[in-house]
Amino acid sequence: MTFDLEQAAAGVAYKLLVGLVAPRPIALVTSMNVDGSLNAAPFSAYNYLCTDPPIIGMGVTNRPDEGFVPKDTARNIRRTGEFVVNVVTEDLAEQMNICATDFPPEINELEMAGLTTAPSQLVKVPRIAQAHAALECKEYTTMEIGRSRIILGRVVAMYVEDKYVDPAGPFVKAEELHAIGRMNGLGSYVKTRDAFMTIPRISYEEWKSGKR
Repeated sequence: MTFDLEQAAAGVAYKLLVGLVAPRPIALVTSMNVDGSLNAAPFSAYNYLCTDPPIIGMGVTNRPDEGFVPKDTARNIRRTGEFVVNVVTEDLAEQMNICATDFPPEINELEMAGLTTAPSQLVKVPRIAQAHAALECKEYTTMEIGRSRIILGRVVAMYVEDKYVDPAGPFVKAEELHAIGRMNGLGSYVKTRDAFMTIPRISYEEWKSGKR
């Protein structure tokens, strides 16, 4: 079956893309309004894009209202230029889901989810204290495309809980961190616990010699 997305009804592209581009990492983003109030919201249209400089990208759709009204996260980042990506692990799954609720602006998602904050190192926006890892970001640029905003953030500092760091690299002990990923549709996720497999990369010399 093939799908012509230029002719497809609204929503078809989303339904298909989230089923094919999966699993996706989840960014539980903390951001701050100019008045100092905090917002927390998860996004799975998210990944790192390059490492020199370290840039992450995140897609944030507008509110479903008529007009081009940004969500609180996109608005806060545009106004303050800073945000924090908190890594979502198994033990934070339920709290992350609560933060996805469309609360009224005056309600603090962090409080509703029972989460607390800790100071960041280089940005004013705090990280989530219960998160085992977090990326402190400064807005690199924001592009408006259709009813979405693509936000590029430059990672200026990282926090990783000590027990998840192998200082030899330094490497992240990802097989112990137990991050979760987003799958197709609302409410569908995947665990990484006991799911790692190792496939060593093959050099050209090994390929030529048949050692593969």
